[in-house]
Amino acid sequence: MKEVMAIIRMNMMNKTKRALSEAGISSMTARDVLGRGKGLVDTTVLEGAEKGYEEAIAQLGSSQRLIPKRILVVVVPDKLVNQTVKTIITVNRTGKSGDGKIFVLPVHDSISVRTGESGPGTLDDA
Repeated sequence: MKEVMAIIRMNMMNKTKRALSEAGISSMTARDVLGRGKGLVDTTVLEGAEKGYEEAIAQLGSSQRLIPKRILVVVVPDKLVNQTVKTIITVNRTGKSGDGKIFVLPVHDSISVRTGESGPGTLDDA
């Protein structure tokens, strides 16, 4: 079992949920978070730079603002890890800074609180 943790843009959450559901992965957890990547780019400055404003271009890289994002956590059997990651990438890739990050971590066990069942049988199995 693996935990797939994805940090994505706020406005991509519904598309991501829909795509994962269509791929047979319906169980997930999501939270609102604040963060920034290594680019440290303020989105308003980036928009100005893309329009060619010299003042905005000069300010790129100096912003320390945290940007609202969504963190999505999905625990899947090993056989669904690649499909989960590919689905998240396909939906969220725009080619621009801020598309997000995906982390894959090992999970040692999964236990259903309701039934007491444990192991991969408690997870989605597409």
